[in-house]
Amino acid sequence: MTLDIAALRSDFRAAKTDLLTQFQDTRATASSACQLLTQLARLVDRTLTRLWEASDMPRGAALVAVGGYGRGELFPYSDIDVLVLLPVVPSVTGEDLSAPRIEAFISACWDIGLEIGSSVRTVAECAEEAQRDVTVQTALLESRFICGTRTRFDELEASTHEHMDVPAFLTAKLLEMRQRHTKYEDTPYALEPNCKESPGGLRDLQVVLWLARAARLGRNWAELARNGLLTPFEARQLQRNEGLLKLIRTRLHQLAGRREDRLVFDLQTAVATSFGYESTKALRASEALMRRYYWAAKAVTQLNQILILNIEERVRGQQDAPMRPIDERFFDRGGFLEVARDDLYEQDRHAIFATFLALQQDKTLKGLSARTLRALYNARNVMDASFRRDPANHAAFMQILKADHGQTHLLRLLNQTSVLGRYLWVFRRIVGQMQHDLFHVYTVDQHILMVVRNMRRFFIPEHAHEYPFCTQLAAEWDKPYLLYVAALFHDVAKGRGGDHSELGAVEVRRFCKDHGITGEDAQLVEFLVAEHLTMSRVAQKEDLSDPDVIQAFARRVGNERFLTGLYLLTVADIRGTSPKVWNAWKGKLLEDLFKLTLRALGGARPHLDAEIEARKQQARHTLALYFMPNGIEQKLWSTLDTSYFARHDAADIAWHTRMLWRHVETQKPVVAARLSPVGEGLQVLVYSPDRPDLFARICGYFDRAGFSIQDARIHTSKTGYAIDTFQILTGGAVQFEGVHYRDLIALVETQLAESVASSADLHEPSRARLSRRVKSFPVQPRVSLRPDERAQRWLLTVSASDRSGLLYVIARTLARHHINVQLAKVSTLGERVEDTFLVTGDVLRQDKAQLKVETELLAALES
Repeated sequence: MTLDIAALRSDFRAAKTDLLTQFQDTRATASSACQLLTQLARLVDRTLTRLWEASDMPRGAALVAVGGYGRGELFPYSDIDVLVLLPVVPSVTGEDLSAPRIEAFISACWDIGLEIGSSVRTVAECAEEAQRDVTVQTALLESRFICGTRTRFDELEASTHEHMDVPAFLTAKLLEMRQRHTKYEDTPYALEPNCKESPGGLRDLQVVLWLARAARLGRNWAELARNGLLTPFEARQLQRNEGLLKLIRTRLHQLAGRREDRLVFDLQTAVATSFGYESTKALRASEALMRRYYWAAKAVTQLNQILILNIEERVRGQQDAPMRPIDERFFDRGGFLEVARDDLYEQDRHAIFATFLALQQDKTLKGLSARTLRALYNARNVMDASFRRDPANHAAFMQILKADHGQTHLLRLLNQTSVLGRYLWVFRRIVGQMQHDLFHVYTVDQHILMVVRNMRRFFIPEHAHEYPFCTQLAAEWDKPYLLYVAALFHDVAKGRGGDHSELGAVEVRRFCKDHGITGEDAQLVEFLVAEHLTMSRVAQKEDLSDPDVIQAFARRVGNERFLTGLYLLTVADIRGTSPKVWNAWKGKLLEDLFKLTLRALGGARPHLDAEIEARKQQARHTLALYFMPNGIEQKLWSTLDTSYFARHDAADIAWHTRMLWRHVETQKPVVAARLSPVGEGLQVLVYSPDRPDLFARICGYFDRAGFSIQDARIHTSKTGYAIDTFQILTGGAVQFEGVHYRDLIALVETQLAESVASSADLHEPSRARLSRRVKSFPVQPRVSLRPDERAQRWLLTVSASDRSGLLYVIARTLARHHINVQLAKVSTLGERVEDTFLVTGDVLRQDKAQLKVETELLAALES
């Protein structure tokens, strides 16, 4: 039999296109997606069968679908996994030359347009390979006969079950799942989740069915329900959520035109539109879609845990394990907390929090049993308004927060089991809520729980190495639970519109009233929620060397206890947004603000002259330790005014003096670099006759060399010399193997000095490639230029999406207008920058010229 490959290819492509077009033109539903997946699999079945029959395949062979294709469903751009099952090993030299015919068949599959993953084995080889590789064993579990000799497939099925070591398979798949969950950060709430592989995704459901099939407990949800592993309600929930996940994955494939299983920002809006979602003032279409996805993933996670525990009990024979009574409501069953009866929570609502208290208090318990998880899952409707108002529940929740351990684990478990959202209705509103900014990498509820975790770690000695100063402050704090409450409520009002800090303060005030937190304690918690962004803003955007700034902040916090609580919450909050946001320099700014404010709270207003004299004395002491001659500092210090000493600490003053005392009147630039005292990157000193484009030339060099500027302290001496200090992080071009930090320092000192001395025109800014996140969540550039109180200097504030060379773009624009930069506060929040500059220049006194500067800055930022 001959076959026209071109005609078969044309028929296959036309049929597939018709199916996808028909699906695209219909309203997105789970049933339509499942129907499409089945139709695509059948189309491939028919195509492969026609090709097999025309290819003169070996007698007794069979074509078998495995993997996802073996389940009888095929996503639009998924691989097609097939097994050519042979009766014997093909002979290369015998009369039956099978190998060339098989190769021709596989090549023809690709020619037609079937992207197959193929293997060729006998039944014996399949059994042998499955013993070595659990992935092969898993694929064979889902095998499905397509065409050829049916008895060969029957032999394969019998062999697969005969050689299946169910306990070993269970262990291997659970370890595999745990490893996969770790890869995806152990959360279904990533902002760009993989709807197949992430926790709560399709793979979690597939793992359950693999384990059930291996143990012969059922091949689908209906069979699992008949065998007592699922209730009918749970089976319906699984089918509904599985259908949604399949629908989302199908739409992703279709919209991307390729295999794409991630709900990336670029596609979220398009997928949401295909679902019929429309943006409103309160909610974007993509946010509505993602919230629906997160709720489905959360339900899958809960039910997956119940099912796996049930299957594990059956496989390991633990369903009849002896139980140790804890009290009349609970048992210890093999280390898991088990309810005494299935309807416990319907009959006794107080038992819900008692469950978590028992788990917290008994350290021998590893978790909740499948029966307990199921009882909680089915008791959600019991947790109504009267449950939330119950004083006994208020007392139990506070008991959890006040315990000496376990808060992080318990709050996460409360959230996973939906108890936290049912009890704190305000928390339920932010479960699965996205944060459309460039520095949060978690949904609001996951970020809040991460902040609680960070706060809790301040009080755990084992984590003292992570937060030494915070741990020191926490050791003297009297009521840790107040800080946990503040962390739990600090972002709870996000997404409502309005100031979430103010709205959150209202919510936490109500919580305190209901839960017996009164007096100064209640005032403290409300203050922390209302002001949780203030300390970060002051530290990163205002001049901490200005006594007025410190005094204003001190008046705002009021006392040492409020200051300490706010500092701890601020550190926990920043570190809970994204691994990219926190760095040692931000830590130093916050610590400096804390210490300066603490001193101001101690009594009189800081006396600047006394402070400066103390710094000078400390700097002289440091110089003496380096055996510097007495009095060598005078020549340099006489050229520096009060503002220089106010903006630099004693250590920096001593370092500057050691580097510059021989070069006070030099006409050549002096550049010195050292490992940053804050522990990351380098600190770089530039000393040079001042010129309008100096700051731009320095930024231009750092841009070309691949450095990220974290802070810039700019000062001009009385004699017209610039003495500028930069905190920089290495990255990009300077991160190559074999570069020792001493070589890196020498490289910076040499190249930056050459760049500063150059009189060549400033180079054009490079056209940096924007990240996907910046493209998906662009920040509207903003520029604000306003005079200070004396109208002698101007405060320039810039907000924009971060990109390589952005600071150089700003500096170059200012240089063209002969505007001098006296102070730069560089703040990078993930992929958004908020930079503040103190600038001077005659051009700023003219309204039209000032408007031109702002317009050019905006144009440069937008480009």
